[in-house]
Amino acid sequence: MAVDPHEAILQELAPQSPGEPFVMLNLLRFAPDGRASYEEYSRRAAAFLRQYGGELLYAGDGDTPLVAAHGQAWDAVLLVRYPSREAFSRMVADPGYREITRLRTRALTEAVLQPTTPWSRRAG
Repeated sequence: MAVDPHEAILQELAPQSPGEPFVMLNLLRFAPDGRASYEEYSRRAAAFLRQYGGELLYAGDGDTPLVAAHGQAWDAVLLVRYPSREAFSRMVADPGYREITRLRTRALTEAVLQPTTPWSRRAG
């Protein structure tokens, strides 16, 4: 299962609306005893988030899904606002940030990182 974004995908992200703010949806499934590692990652990642202009908008535990196929429940959901895709790309390329991602990788069995675009910016 996927946990970390591949380099090729990250390279495709920045040119898409590079100067526009966006919100990243994070869906997380923890490994056994992975929550503590993720919490340590979150504490360390907060400094990088601030440095690159990001803001945690929401973090919460997943409950029983109302509409989902078997196995689609998530342990946690986060919404993180970034000032731009370029800022996000610079953050994940930062050597200090890359050093702490091992904590995130160890913590998770599966993840979804989905950049979102506000409907107010859609044509029509």
